[in-house]
Amino acid sequence: MKQDASTADFGAPTKADGTLNRRDFLRRTSLAALAAATPALAVDPESQAPSRKVLDAHQWRTLVAVQDHLLPSEPGAPGSSDIRATAYLDGVLADPDLDPETRSFVLRGVGWLDELAQEGDGRPFAALAPGVREDLLVRIGQSSSGDRWLSILIGYTLEALLGDPLYGGNPGGIGWAWLDHNPGLPRPTAQTIYGRLGRA
Repeated sequence: MKQDASTADFGAPTKADGTLNRRDFLRRTSLAALAAATPALAVDPESQAPSRKVLDAHQWRTLVAVQDHLLPSEPGAPGSSDIRATAYLDGVLADPDLDPETRSFVLRGVGWLDELAQEGDGRPFAALAPGVREDLLVRIGQSSSGDRWLSILIGYTLEALLGDPLYGGNPGGIGWAWLDHNPGLPRPTAQTIYGRLGRA
């Protein structure tokens, strides 16, 4: 069911929750996703450089900041930047098979987040200190639309962590190595990746 995602609803808290351990949560979720073996949306495998397809420069910076906060790099564990999560997300948003409402919702969410950051601190989200970012993400996660937006970003971050590198994330299998996961054979090729099968 589609939700009405107004700016007010995006930032309005409905409950008071503490923060979760993102690293442990994402690791557990990643292992469950590997067991389910859900295919990722296709991203052009020839586009390995972080050239933007849908996101403008400001949207890119904001989403890098959000995803880096959700999955920061740590010693021995890859973070969002290591797995190219924003480049992967940009490729997904460019996929013609993606639900247009999902694409629009992700992009509108960037604007809502920055509006709230400007209202509260006078600066865009990417310029905020880590503690202020945390408080703002917790705040938006307490609304239905904000929780949905963050869930979408977490989902695509997990795809970037778990998918075959041909899909644009997980360079060199860095996510698999962190999870001690053997992807098995045969691996996809540029002609057999999800989204290209059955197409001329």
